[in-house]
Amino acid sequence: MIEKNVRWVTPEAASPQTVKAREYRRPDKITFRLGILDNAKSNADHLLRMVSESLQATVPVASVIRRRKPGPARPAETALLDELMKEADFVVSAMAD
Repeated sequence: MIEKNVRWVTPEAASPQTVKAREYRRPDKITFRLGILDNAKSNADHLLRMVSESLQATVPVASVIRRRKPGPARPAETALLDELMKEADFVVSAMAD
């Protein structure tokens, strides 16, 4: 297993009433499949490209799947989220202006 110093940041905290158990995937693969979810805000694509390139330089990434929401104020469609869940080991999404 590859040990890397990775810090996960979540910009929002769930209220105690909504916290549910989550399924975590163990990083026991040699390579990872990276998912990128662009929230359609200005410059989000540039920020996510830099994050993606940085991750690819740091950890072994086998593939990258990039998807974009229909708009910054609209939620990602269930089919899009299902595709990311199926095709990626982890997903990065970001906001930018």
